[in-house]
Amino acid sequence: MVADAYDFWLFDLDGTLVDVEPSYAADVFDRVGDRLGRSFSDREIEILWHGLSGERTPQLREWGIDPDAFWAALHEAEDPAARAEATFLHDDAAFVADLDRPVGLVTHCQEYLVDPVLDGLDIRDWFDTVVSCTHEVGWKPDPAPVYLAMSDLGVDDAAAGALAGDGPNDVGAAWNAGLDGVHVERHDPYRRGRCVLGDYRVRSLDELRTPPRAAGD
Repeated sequence: MVADAYDFWLFDLDGTLVDVEPSYAADVFDRVGDRLGRSFSDREIEILWHGLSGERTPQLREWGIDPDAFWAALHEAEDPAARAEATFLHDDAAFVADLDRPVGLVTHCQEYLVDPVLDGLDIRDWFDTVVSCTHEVGWKPDPAPVYLAMSDLGVDDAAAGALAGDGPNDVGAAWNAGLDGVHVERHDPYRRGRCVLGDYRVRSLDELRTPPRAAGD
């Protein structure tokens, strides 16, 4: 199967393996809006929470929102315990638990939020390393956090690896680091407004359990 073609796997977290109940995101953005003095529509929340337009900073600037003020307000508005309680696993996430090779997590979600989620869902032991992106580490599609995860896993440049995620930044980080990129489409492309390219494009991680199809199939 496709999974066996790689010596190691890396995954994004939010939107790829887990997601939150929509009510939680709405509550968070209500608090962010109070701090910024503006409200967010359901569509704006969807775009920003799921990164449907790609990198969020250009989108924020397009809407006239100061990115630094937004991220500060978002981090203040998030509650780790509430987020963990509102987070659920996607049905196909068990694909990760079944892998018999090094597995890492590379996520934009900050450590103070990641830890309660991994512990609450009892999936910490699925991963041999967890890398949270920061200004110091770098943000996907920058390959730096991918390289850090690879270093933690003890794999070298000769190892064949793949990174799976639900956004273009994930595929970009994979390609920039010399890995194959797997796009997991959790949202209809019409809602996203674009198609995301990848070495594999799947709607479910379970599709990676099957043999790869030849070109033209």
